[in-house]
Amino acid sequence: MLVKEEDQDYIDLHKYWQILKRRWFLLSIVSFSVFGITGIITFLQQPIYEAQGKLNFNKQNGASSLTGLDKQLGELSGLTNTSNPLETEAEVIRSQNILKKTIAELKLRDRDNQTLLVDKFLQKLRVKSVRGTDVLRLSYQSTNPQEAAAVVNSIMKNYLEHNIRSNRAEATAAREFLLQQLPEVKAKVLEAEISLRKFKESNNIINLHEESKAGVESLKEISDEITKTQAQLVDIDTRSKALQNKLELNSQQAIALSGLSTSTGVQGVLEEYQSLQKQLATARTRYTDNHPDIIDLYNKILALREQLATQVFRNLQGSQSVKERDLQIGQVKQTLTSKLVNSEVERLGLANRVAQLRKEYAIFHQRLSSLPRLEQIQLQIERQLQIARSTYEQLLKRLQEVELLENQNVGNARILAEAVTPLKPVSPRIILNLLLGGFLSTILGMGIALLVEAMDKSIRSVEEAKLLLDYPLLGTVPTLDKKEKVDLPLLKIPYCASSYAFEMLQASLNFTTSDKSLGVIVVTSSVPGEGKSFVSSNLGIATAQLGKRVLIIDADMRCPRQHEIWSLHNLTGLSNILVGQTEREKTVRQKLYNLDILTSGTIPPNPIALLDSQRITSLIEQARSDYDFIIIDSPPSIIAPDAQLLGKLADGILFVVRPGTSDSSAVKNTKRILEQSGQHILGMVVNDINSGDSYGSHYAYQYYKQKVAKNNDSLKLPT
Repeated sequence: MLVKEEDQDYIDLHKYWQILKRRWFLLSIVSFSVFGITGIITFLQQPIYEAQGKLNFNKQNGASSLTGLDKQLGELSGLTNTSNPLETEAEVIRSQNILKKTIAELKLRDRDNQTLLVDKFLQKLRVKSVRGTDVLRLSYQSTNPQEAAAVVNSIMKNYLEHNIRSNRAEATAAREFLLQQLPEVKAKVLEAEISLRKFKESNNIINLHEESKAGVESLKEISDEITKTQAQLVDIDTRSKALQNKLELNSQQAIALSGLSTSTGVQGVLEEYQSLQKQLATARTRYTDNHPDIIDLYNKILALREQLATQVFRNLQGSQSVKERDLQIGQVKQTLTSKLVNSEVERLGLANRVAQLRKEYAIFHQRLSSLPRLEQIQLQIERQLQIARSTYEQLLKRLQEVELLENQNVGNARILAEAVTPLKPVSPRIILNLLLGGFLSTILGMGIALLVEAMDKSIRSVEEAKLLLDYPLLGTVPTLDKKEKVDLPLLKIPYCASSYAFEMLQASLNFTTSDKSLGVIVVTSSVPGEGKSFVSSNLGIATAQLGKRVLIIDADMRCPRQHEIWSLHNLTGLSNILVGQTEREKTVRQKLYNLDILTSGTIPPNPIALLDSQRITSLIEQARSDYDFIIIDSPPSIIAPDAQLLGKLADGILFVVRPGTSDSSAVKNTKRILEQSGQHILGMVVNDINSGDSYGSHYAYQYYKQKVAKNNDSLKLPT
């Protein structure tokens, strides 16, 4: 069934109803068969009873709650965020051990009196959580109501025993594990304590925080003392430089002079040396240089000079030389020299103090700089010690709790409701099964009907024909009733819906061309049986009733029909004219006023040769001058190219489509053939459709029947 893309957003219920009406027999067979099978199965089915019981679960078991454990042994919890603890327990209930124990206790058997298998047992067992609660509902179906209740109660009992054993086994395993781990954890604690002690001893640590605080204060005090001492040193250095400038001596020279001026050995020799110089000066006033006294004094002076030099060298330790005039200074200069020496001594003392303070500052600063690293190492060791101690304490506490849990006889679940013997069966549900069977049978029947319809390639409606061909729709001919089954309804049943349809078709043809009136048309179809001859004959009657001279030519020289419709013999006709055996005027027969018929005549061996000749062209041209309207009934286009040959001689082709007979593939091929041959398609007429789809034919028929019945006789044409 064809549907336009733009029409796919809505459902045409009427179209589906028409499909179901066409396929009612298939729909009925499928629906009644399915419904009947459902009823038979329902009434033959053995009653099944279902017993139910409920288990209530706690997040923690009794022992866990008693000891205050949280998310520990025996707790009902999942490993991941997506896991469901109740579903986990449901799987435990469905486990092999519990089910096999239940089967053995109740001695359950199958239909062959064999021990019931676990897989078949699971098919009858249902374990589901009650939405929004911590409750599991257990149900079991059996043909024996007592057995159903006994199975549920046995499963719940066996599960509770299994739960207690599991919790106890878990506690035992935990205790053994804890006893194994405690010595190892204790050894780690001792190891961490020893590491911390050794670290403090090797780095002279008592309290890093207090040491850091005291070190910062000491650094500040030393820094202040360095600043103060440096200020004093600057002051002393300034005074020393002023004295040096005034004495024209440096500090070393001043120290040397001060030492020589106070040395008795140097000063004694110096006094004796100065005395001899005075004597020599006095003697030279009286004697010449060669005088023995002068020479003797001169030698003594040289000896004292050497002795003085030796004394000076000894006092100064050979560090520097001193001029002779500087060996004896005055009182003022001696005082200034003493001050210079004192200043230098004080300066050296302050400089040494600054150096010492800076050394102490560097030592303290280096210690403080290492404190963060030492503190980090200490924190790591203390953290390891803390973790080890905490782990050890937790293991000791857990061991006590596990020992208590091991002696408990409780689980996570309790029986909330025991199963009781059911009184009514849960299956079969006769009314529900029949309703579902009826619904499904109807749906299945409709589905099969629609599937068969979809597989059917024939055209079923006017809309399908329009979508497939895309030709102008010039008219629709409704289906005749059984009592109206005639070839010429316009003559024999003038007021039927078909009569109005042909009048509308004739009127529509007049509007197909605007520049000239139609003189010759070819009527064809895609396949045989679509009613092209029926349309040709009745269209000729409708045109003749308008007072036009009409000629119907039966050009189907393969399977002619016009002579049967008009009850004429077919000894001579079109084929005889085309071979020159007779003439048109002698062969044409008048059946109605203004309506002539030219039958096909003798069926020739090669109709194509006759139609593709100059004789047929001359025949049509002569007929145009004698008739107002010529209708050529040609063979189906899918069978022979007759319609294409005749279409070249006509003003256009009228295409006939019959729903239920026309095949979509044949129609497509016909359309392609006509388009490739360059034919002028006037439009299409859809034949034999329901009166409801005939675009007003049915209503026009009712109108004519009521209004024109009185003048019935006056509308008949003379024969």
